[in-house]
Amino acid sequence: MLVGDPSNRKSNTQAKQMCFRCEANKQQSPFGGAPCTGSDTKEFPKGPCGGGWRVSVHFPSCWDGKNTDSPDHKTHIAYPQSGTFESGGACPATHPVKIPQVMYEIMFDTTGFNDKATWPADGSQPFFWSMGDSTGVGMHADYLFGWKGDALQKAMDTKCANNNCKALKTQTATEAAKCSKVQSVKENIGDTCESALPAEIRW
Repeated sequence: MLVGDPSNRKSNTQAKQMCFRCEANKQQSPFGGAPCTGSDTKEFPKGPCGGGWRVSVHFPSCWDGKNTDSPDHKTHIAYPQSGTFESGGACPATHPVKIPQVMYEIMFDTTGFNDKATWPADGSQPFFWSMGDSTGVGMHADYLFGWKGDALQKAMDTKCANNNCKALKTQTATEAAKCSKVQSVKENIGDTCESALPAEIRW
């Protein structure tokens, strides 16, 4: 599955259920509440965020029931016709099979940029994605099937939800955090990075 479009730069045209949350206070419980609600935005936050960002990416949760992929990696799946996965929204007739929803939740510590005096002189926000997008609406994500054996089928058959799944072996967050992988691609991301960006977002 693929969601979003890295070439998109049009305001508020981000894919459904993809958004940014600006945490105002680092001292409070971070990022409470359902994603893509309230004051969440489709674009990068326009001002400093005292507690950083939460970026939410929800993948479609309806399947056409036939194809495990499509040429654009998108048309074989769809979002609910109305509402969301969480609200029990019905799938469209073209994609009638409900599937487990995959969600990426990424936290960015942007607190090093909380002093707006360090922002560009024109007042614009200083962030950009690595492909040169300074709007945020080029956010995109891929999901490749990576479940071992019949683990996903077991989870679906037993209706696992909210990290409660007796059919599968689980581990604590502490155990998961011990897992690491050595860098496999040696890539120079040093001082030459900024020079490769479009002129309009360099400073």
